Amino acid sequence: MTLSTYLLYLGAVALLVLSPGPTMLMCMTCSLQHGPRKALAAAAGSVTAVLGTMLLSALGLGALLAASETAFWALKALGAAYLIWLGVKTFRSQGSVFEQLPKDGVAAQATVSTRKLFAQGLVVGGSNPKAILFFTAFFPQFLDPSAAWAPQFAVLASTFVAFEFTVLTLCAAGVARLAPVLRSGNRMRWFNRVSGGLFALMGSLLLVTRRTA
Repeated sequence: MTLSTYLLYLGAVALLVLSPGPTMLMCMTCSLQHGPRKALAAAAGSVTAVLGTMLLSALGLGALLAASETAFWALKALGAAYLIWLGVKTFRSQGSVFEQLPKDGVAAQATVSTRKLFAQGLVVGGSNPKAILFFTAFFPQFLDPSAAWAPQFAVLASTFVAFEFTVLTLCAAGVARLAPVLRSGNRMRWFNRVSGGLFALMGSLLLVTRRTA
């Protein structure tokens, strides 16, 4: 894997993780309702689910990409189209999932087990269409079929897990200060425009990126 390929992957993962979505909302809500430490169990469940998606994607589509140049380019076009579509959708969005967050601090609720929150994270992470589309249409293209599979997967998977879990942890810890800022309509419009533009740029770069020989 070349450095430029890895940096492209890193940029795509950063955009995926940092864009507001159901996983981020779940962790922030769990933090407000049950405390930051409890929210980490939900974050761990979500990361585990997406890691499973990555593994299935790599195992199932890696062989197809190695055998068919047409399949590789079709998947490349699908991944690029998805990122560009996501960019346009994000750019035009007027709201944010942050507007759905509770506004009254930590809710007085019965203690919830970490196992239940982990299971909740598994369901949210495993059913997140953004992550599913990203890792089935985009992720396998970074696996060079001519090189050893396991080391490549280890690098890409560990990069995602470290990035995702770090961001979710920061969201859980800082939700009390972050939520009021992101509820501002004007700030969210600019956030959406910047994020949308970066998604579209990443999709365009994917179209001109060539597979390593």
